[in-house]
Amino acid sequence: RHLTYRRSDVKERSAIGLDCATLDFGDFDCIVSSDPISAATNDIGRLAVHINCNDIATQGVAPIAMTLVLLLPKGTTSKQLEDIMIQAGSESEALGVEIVGGHTEITDAVNTPVAVATCFGKSLSGRENSEMKPGDKVLMSKLAGLEGTAIVCSDAEDKLNFLSEEEINRGKSLMNQLSVVKEGIISGEIGACGMHDVTEGGILGAVWEICQVANLGVNLYEDKIPVDPVTLKLAHKLEFNYLRLISSGSMIIVAENDKAEEIIKHCKDAGINVTEIGEMKPASDGCNILLDPKRCGNNGDSKTTGDRWQNIDPPAGDHLYKALENLNK
Repeated sequence: RHLTYRRSDVKERSAIGLDCATLDFGDFDCIVSSDPISAATNDIGRLAVHINCNDIATQGVAPIAMTLVLLLPKGTTSKQLEDIMIQAGSESEALGVEIVGGHTEITDAVNTPVAVATCFGKSLSGRENSEMKPGDKVLMSKLAGLEGTAIVCSDAEDKLNFLSEEEINRGKSLMNQLSVVKEGIISGEIGACGMHDVTEGGILGAVWEICQVANLGVNLYEDKIPVDPVTLKLAHKLEFNYLRLISSGSMIIVAENDKAEEIIKHCKDAGINVTEIGEMKPASDGCNILLDPKRCGNNGDSKTTGDRWQNIDPPAGDHLYKALENLNK
């Protein structure tokens, strides 16, 4: 409410459920977004690149450049800094994104590494997207809790005595699926009505936020939501809800029925699994999920008892923090 100044060349501004701002650059629009990485340690360089590029991909366009700011605690070694930059350099090259600047600072203001990136994309000016409406299909790429599972298995490996070595390695390998750039571009070209990458707050948080943008309700079906068995096992043992677990690498895509089928097909051809998990409803119907009794007790959420239909609440603290807290008890 304190940001009251407005410019005519700002086409779209920040709001709940909107990943990017859009600036008028004449024949092109500049798409811009910024995000921090503060809950991971081992893969912070990789995550900083992908999480910010994913935001740009929600507009159906490719990211082209980014800046990277690193705030590092006292005692950080040159080797640790170089490891971060090796990750950032490798991932940005793979995505075709140039890191054009930023800042690096050692400071006692932080006690763990913090990375903040700002990413830029461009699209032709005047491109219009269809508005989301009741009956549109809700799609999801890849797996629920993907990023959170990878972070827990990577950063807390020595505490996961309830997982086999194979399961831990499987969880770590999910870090290789963090990008949603391909499915974002494919969905944008086909004509998705809306997209939102799944970050803090998990699948339920992302779906709730996209409903706020569209002023619509939703019905989700838990039994249709793909999830890795390692994620379910972590959720059960560490008593968190995998549907509230940070999940960069997954994209929520809203599209009309025929376009939804086309998106699923083209993403499959590109090696990306996209699943229909629900449909948009009028706002008066609210935001709801039909829980799967076979998964009840495996998502760490006490709400899974009783009525199978549950309201989807606004996102609060991500359950990654709950998982890590329970690991340290």
